[in-house]
Amino acid sequence: MNDNQTRHNRHTIDEFLSEIVYGGIDGCVTTFAVVAGAVGAGLSSTIIIILGFANLFADGLSMSFGAYLSARSRQDTFHKHKKAEYGEVETVPESEREEIREIFRSKGFKGELLEQAVSVITSDKDRWVDVMMKEELNMMEEHRSPYMIGLATYVSFLIVGLVPLTIYVVDALYTVQGDLFTWSCLLTGFGFLLIGALKSHVTRTSFTRGILETLLLGAIAAVVAYYIGDFLEHLMAR
Repeated sequence: MNDNQTRHNRHTIDEFLSEIVYGGIDGCVTTFAVVAGAVGAGLSSTIIIILGFANLFADGLSMSFGAYLSARSRQDTFHKHKKAEYGEVETVPESEREEIREIFRSKGFKGELLEQAVSVITSDKDRWVDVMMKEELNMMEEHRSPYMIGLATYVSFLIVGLVPLTIYVVDALYTVQGDLFTWSCLLTGFGFLLIGALKSHVTRTSFTRGILETLLLGAIAAVVAYYIGDFLEHLMAR
């Protein structure tokens, strides 16, 4: 792979890093919660694998569809408002020009400099509309493909969400020594460490905070699921 291809791949990953992080967090948390709930209910490893994979693929699809639809909705909304702005520039240019004047006046422009700025902006309709979209409506165009957003979310959900189930799959094939749930907790904790580190990069927060928040989220979900499973198992056994 040449340097240009390497840089392109790195750029693509960085572009969808937020989807990778949040898809991974949700995948790991929900799958681990399923495992914890099943263990709390005293279910067998076979049932845990079945429930875990069913949740992994179905919930992953649900989340990726949501990410796709959200991105598509943002794009549609942006283009609808942009079309409306073009219409207003065509039909009521003086009113729209005055809005540009007010926008730049609020930024500290005045006198001749203000009028020059208004003249430059309104001399090109595309530039004029772009400024109105950003400054008046606070809307930025989403250039990323909704399909890629959904795909990045789904792939990340599957890969990271598989971590809590890995030890059960390995045990089904080769037999693992020790308590499987303990192994699952350790592997999941390691997964949370990695995804928490990526989260801190995306949110520009401290490395320690990103990891601790992710670990805490996973721990809370696991504890709640485990004890609900345990409670229901005892309740049904009566």
